[in-house]
Amino acid sequence: MGRCCRWLLWLVISAVSGPLCAVELTQIRIASDTWEGRTHPDGSGMVWEIFRTVFEPAGVRLDIQTVPYTRSIGLVQRGAADAWVGSYLNEVEQGVFYPRWNYDFDQISALGLLDKPIPTQQTLGEFRLAWMRGYEYQRYLPNLHQYREVLRRGGILRMLDMGHVDFYIDALAEVDDVLRTTSQPERYRVTQLTDLPTYLGFADTPRGRALAELFDKRMDSLVADGSLRPIFQRWQQPYPFD
Repeated sequence: MGRCCRWLLWLVISAVSGPLCAVELTQIRIASDTWEGRTHPDGSGMVWEIFRTVFEPAGVRLDIQTVPYTRSIGLVQRGAADAWVGSYLNEVEQGVFYPRWNYDFDQISALGLLDKPIPTQQTLGEFRLAWMRGYEYQRYLPNLHQYREVLRRGGILRMLDMGHVDFYIDALAEVDDVLRTTSQPERYRVTQLTDLPTYLGFADTPRGRALAELFDKRMDSLVADGSLRPIFQRWQQPYPFD
């Protein structure tokens, strides 16, 4: 890392953390669940590419830990990780600090049987819903009353077929993964509900705040000059910053 980058990083840490924490950071410990095409355990995927583009030119190496989503939050809250992947804004309120910039967005969709009514944000509260544990969609979709959390996606289609729930709520990419497990995808309908920006949730510590400040400064530059656009194009995903 060049002297200018080292000096900039030192200034960021000094401003956020105070003199006792004015030390050079060389890595960021990021915890993440596995999402196909985005966060593979081997370090490949679109999201890891984005974060390397953000942090590595500033001399900060990614230290990746692959764990279930709710555990990734706990690691950050306990200070065992600096940030976790895939949070919605203010999803977690204690022990967490959110940057100004999101890094992507989720196309939140409802998966249901073809003979069910087409849901909207206004009518969704009339139905029995399910989503993955810890995803907190009740915070972002209005008037939800009947919902349950599941630990894995493997039984979702059976739950729909047996009438145990009316709709499964998830990001479109994960809904598509569920549908790829059936030989009869035509029996189901996918309805897009809304787009939710996705964030890194940082530990609310001097180190976490310094890393979040660096993240925002780097995103200011990368979005302004279009450096991230080729990553989204390469992975054939919508660009979230237009």
